[in-house]
Amino acid sequence: MIAIERLPKRARQQQLVKIIEENPFITDQELTRKLKVSIQTIRLDRMELGIPELRERMKLMAERSYDQVRSLPLHEVIGEIVDLQLDKSGISIFEIADEHVFSRTGIARGHHIFAQANSLAVAVINDEIALTFSADIRFVRSVHLGEKCIAKAYVRPLSGSKAKAKVEVFTYVGEEMVFQGNFVIYRSTVDEDHEGGIHHADRH
Repeated sequence: MIAIERLPKRARQQQLVKIIEENPFITDQELTRKLKVSIQTIRLDRMELGIPELRERMKLMAERSYDQVRSLPLHEVIGEIVDLQLDKSGISIFEIADEHVFSRTGIARGHHIFAQANSLAVAVINDEIALTFSADIRFVRSVHLGEKCIAKAYVRPLSGSKAKAKVEVFTYVGEEMVFQGNFVIYRSTVDEDHEGGIHHADRH
């Protein structure tokens, strides 16, 4: 990291572009720590390079022609979906606000972190009906007021069942993983004789 401190402006800006390309959700504060320069320098570099701030980058990503959610209304998705490839992968962002935390500690209530991951796991399924069947979850560390949770979902093959899909979800704050979940999602099939139990699973 010492070498980065001495980088000339051009080299530093090239490094900044590379970092943002690898992680478009990185904040200016995180960039200052990586590049060992002031927040003002980061902002000036972004302006010179024509790179918008994080909020604008998120907006631009959300406006791109990604697949549309089929399995539930958008207002039921916890967080903002900024990337979606049905039956493949998805990304959502959820900022922890006052209503999501314990008032004494400023720590996010776990069910909000779970709800973001669970709703993304359902949203990524390319089906009109998708319901959570089971979830194996792990909270890696506490999430605090003001932090942005970036959930990334990946649909994996589940052998032996056309009516179920496995979705792995990893939630990050910055580059640090804070939550991991393995979801099994019921989905409707073209067969008329699919299991009746699909209608009794709970949607979270």
